[in-house]
This record gives sequence, C-alpha cells and structure tokens, in this order.
Amino acid sequence: MKNTFVKNQDEFDYHFSNMKYYSVTVSSEKYKEEWLKNNIKTGYKLLDFACGSGENSIFSAKCGAISYGIDISPEGILNARNNAEHFKLKDKCFFEVMDGENMSFSDNFFDIAVEYGALHHVDLDIALKEISRVLKPSSKMICVEALRHNPLIHFYRKVTPHLRTEWEVNHILGVESLEVMKKYFKNVNVKFFHLFSLLLVPFRKTFLFKALYPWFNKFDNFILSNKLLGKYSWIMIIELSDPIK
Repeated sequence: MKNTFVKNQDEFDYHFSNMKYYSVTVSSEKYKEEWLKNNIKTGYKLLDFACGSGENSIFSAKCGAISYGIDISPEGILNARNNAEHFKLKDKCFFEVMDGENMSFSDNFFDIAVEYGALHHVDLDIALKEISRVLKPSSKMICVEALRHNPLIHFYRKVTPHLRTEWEVNHILGVESLEVMKKYFKNVNVKFFHLFSLLLVPFRKTFLFKALYPWFNKFDNFILSNKLLGKYSWIMIIELSDPIK
C-alpha cells in the first residue's frame, strides 16, 4: 500500500521500528484473510472499522464485497482512496472520515465487518454498541487486537513511547474485554497467536526464519490453544456474530 506520510528513511525507521515484529504475523494474517474469503458473499456490504490505509477494504472488495471504510484520520482516508484507485477498486471501496463511536450509517446496514488494531483507541462499550447497531442481525465480524497480559511485550510498549500514545498503552485490550463484547454479540470466539514465534524476529532476514517459522508456529498453536496461556500471546483474533439489538 502507498504511504504519503513518511518521506525520509531514518524517520520511517524511528517511527516504525516495531514493524520488524510483524514478520511473524503470517499465520494471523492468513487466518483473517481466510475468514474474510469464507464469509464474504458477492455484494455483501462490509464495514471496515477504523480502516487506516484501506488494506482490509481492498482485500474484501477483491473477495466480492462492497467495502465501506471509516477512519477518524483524514490522512488515512486519503491514503485509502489512493490505494483503492491504484488497485482499480474505487467503485467497490468507499472511504469516509467518520467517528466510529457515532457512525452515520442506518441501522442494520452491513452484512459483515472487519477491524484491525483499533478497539483500544475507542470507548469499547460505545464503539461496540454502535457497531452492533449498524450490523444486520445475522451478520459477523472479525477483530484483530493486541493483548496486554504478557509483561515483556507490555514493557516494550512502555519504553517505546515514540511508537504509540500513552492512551494506547493504557488501553490495550485484555481477555476481560471479551466479556464486554458479550454484551453486544451473542457469540464471541477467540483464537490466540504469536508467542514463541517472536523469538525468530532477529532471524527474519535469514534462511533460518523460513525454515523454523512453521515449527514455532505449530508450537504456538498448541500452547496457545489453552486459554490460560493464550492470554500471554501478542495477538488475539475475535470472531463476533449475532449482534444483540
């Protein structure tokens, strides 16, 4: 995707130094994409909540959806529109600057929804209530969020204040957030990703990474299937369905 913000490489390296950790997110990204492929039907109206540069909207449009991306950032929306035009999908992707806690869409407007790393930026109760309002009764949503329970990961957040706001650090979701979600959706299912695979980050540019990642990922899948241990992972994917009206 295009980025219109950072022009200088040193500035990019400073503000996005945490991007190296995303080298291990292959499995969670694949899970999200497979979920979208399997749940989108041609013509479905999709809400991309806090869409950023529109990556999920564009992927969903390629799967047959009519994507509506909203974000509070005008710059993000501009990037999203440019990206949709680049991929020749501007007739299937519509982006608007909008407050996710007070959306202008009518009730029961969307068939499906996706969200990536945004719920810790909003009032969770208000945002989920609003999302539930605009989704159809039988609709589904997938959310990808970081977790705050791992002390080492959370310590890293606290010592890198240039990468995120203090609000963000203090509002990273925990497993107790799932109980909040149950107030607005009848079905809330979670899967945890990425713990021991983070040890491979220093080797991400070597042949070892490609050779070892599948094994570390399998070990993560086994260990993190236990919800008591899963809470210490880096990322959780939540599947929501049947919004409560």
